[in-house]
Formats: sequence, structure tokens, C-alpha cells
Amino acid sequence: MDAFTKHKGLVAPLDRTNVDTDQIIPKQYLKTIKRTGLREGLFSDWRYGPDGKGDRTFFLNQARYQGATVLLARDNFGCGSSREHAPWALMDYGFRCLIAPSYADIFFNNCFKNGMLPVVLKPEEVSQLFTEVEAQVGAQMTVDLASQTVTSPSGATFHFDIDPFRKESLLKGFDEIGITLTHEAEITAYEQRRKQEAPWLFADLT
Repeated sequence: MDAFTKHKGLVAPLDRTNVDTDQIIPKQYLKTIKRTGLREGLFSDWRYGPDGKGDRTFFLNQARYQGATVLLARDNFGCGSSREHAPWALMDYGFRCLIAPSYADIFFNNCFKNGMLPVVLKPEEVSQLFTEVEAQVGAQMTVDLASQTVTSPSGATFHFDIDPFRKESLLKGFDEIGITLTHEAEITAYEQRRKQEAPWLFADLT
């Protein structure tokens, strides 16, 4: 998993509340268990629509937001089903960071497990960011995980809270397997000791 330390990137605003995971990545794209190849399905109902035209005002259909790596959203982002394909699709498109007042719990946890940082800011702070981003073409933000700050296009700085364990894991680029492997020496020593203490547990029964 790639480490997240400090990121500066173009911001895309999704000014909708209660965006569920079926809108983030609709069910027809869930046939794969790979984390790549999902970018075309991201928000596909809004991007393409039943007639193939979709919503022309939707940010993924606007040239000014192409290449965005920070997604600005509203309350309860990622609600609905627990599909891990939702953060996979966002990351495959190129997003490394999300900023919103609140997230659905399972989606929030899945972001951290996949190396994407979901920042929680106050509703009024998020509203200010929406105003700045929509007013300036090419607006960028800087998200510094070490200092737990978001710097807006105008230079305003907002602080966000994060669980210390999750912060450390992102800074080091460790998912749950990576964290476990940091204790590889202790695990190996334990297995060797158990083979001596209880050899019958390791007998070849084939």
C-alpha cells in the first residue's frame, strides 16, 4: 500500500449529500475482485446516464476537474452497501484524499485499509472549501497528514482529527497484512517454539 504523507492536488466538488456506494460504483461493475479497471464505472449513472449522455454538469464530465486527486463531498458520503469496490474505484480514478463532514462507517474504514485518506471537517469549513473551489478554475488543496491540516486554495488552514493508529499506518504505507509482517521475527520465533513444545500439532497427517 502506498504511504500517504502530504498531498497537493486538484480538487473536484461533489455537492450532494448521502452519496451511496451504489452510485460510487454500481453493482454491474462488482464482478471483479481486482482493484484496478474500475475507473470507468465510477459514478457511471451520473456520468453516462441511460442515454449515454449523462449529467453534463457532473464534475467528471467537466474539463476543469479532469485529473482531480482530492474529492470534496457533503454529509454521509459512502452510505449504503459495504462494497470495498467503492474506495477501489475512487483510487483507480486517481483520488488519494476525500474531504467531507461525515462518512458511512464501513466506507470510512475501507478507505484507510486501501491507503486513501478520508478527512472529516466541520460543515462550515467544507462549505467554505466548496465556495473557493467552485470560484477558481484549477483550485488545489494541500492535505498534510503529519500536521493533520488541510490548506485551502486561498491559504486558509483547517485542522482535522484522526485516530493515531490509522495515521501511523497511512504514514508508513501499512495495511493490516503489512502491520502483521512487521512482527515477522516474533511470529517465526513463536512458531519454532510451539513446534518444540507441541510437535503433534505440526505432524504431517497426509
